[in-house]
Amino acid sequence: MAVAHLLAIANHEVTLWEPIARDAEILRRDRSHPGRLRDFRLPDSVAIVEDPGAAAEADLVILAVASQYVRRVIGPLGQSLAGVPAIVNLAKGIENGTLERMSSVIAEETGLPAERVATLSGPSHAEEVVLGIPTTVVVASPSDDLNLNLQNMFSIEHFRVYTSDDIIGVELGGALKNIIAIAAGVADGLGLGDNTKGALITRGLAEITRLGLTLGARAETFAGLSGIGDLITTCMSRHSRNRLVGDRIGRGERLDDILKSMTMVAEGVDTCRSGYELALRHEVDMPITREIHGVLFDHKSPADAVSALMEREPRPEIWQ
Repeated sequence: MAVAHLLAIANHEVTLWEPIARDAEILRRDRSHPGRLRDFRLPDSVAIVEDPGAAAEADLVILAVASQYVRRVIGPLGQSLAGVPAIVNLAKGIENGTLERMSSVIAEETGLPAERVATLSGPSHAEEVVLGIPTTVVVASPSDDLNLNLQNMFSIEHFRVYTSDDIIGVELGGALKNIIAIAAGVADGLGLGDNTKGALITRGLAEITRLGLTLGARAETFAGLSGIGDLITTCMSRHSRNRLVGDRIGRGERLDDILKSMTMVAEGVDTCRSGYELALRHEVDMPITREIHGVLFDHKSPADAVSALMEREPRPEIWQ
């Protein structure tokens, strides 16, 4: 909804696909939805449809679904999207099982070449974007032409877009920071202080960068908007669902109960599984990810996870 709003006020013709008939009717009638972006109203110019076939005729398709549902949503459309000029992914995650990035999943399911699939990422909570609060993001694909076209398309007064050809780094930064945000939330729930959160953000960035470099990303990407920018925002923000999950775990709640009570998806939970497996596969040391995986899935206590991090073997801050 937030991106539909952005493109509509930038004078683009926008069609929003809502597959659930009841929700589509609510959006058409009220131009808003009680379970999404409270107090926000979609521009009247945005068309609401229930048939995904409209996407095949679009000049640009934007996929805004949770990462673990990307293949399920786009798979049935398959080759019908092979003729669209480009697809933009907004999901921040790594697919469980395959351990694939979202742009790879999209290219695989549609047959589109990598040069026609982009990812938009960065510190951009929808709750603030729709209020016109200044926001800056990065769009990434292997194609300079596509990046520049998308930069021009999305840029408006309060929404600034940079470009990058390092889609590996942009996608990994956007996905893995959610694991660190859960850790930051755990620290909040345990009543720990700013020193702890500062350390988690800094050392979290270090382990994200280690894995990213191993997988072919560039170090400077993680110093940018989709790296440290999104990491800081997600670890600190009251809008962050991943930080909230960690906070509630730190206060003693069970993960299953937390997830059942949430209407929106916390991407970091599933991404913790895939991030942990990627680290094992490539023999990359990711201690925060490892400890959060233990807390989420192996019944490790948050306090024990903190102790395990603090009692690790001493080493230089910068190491390979």
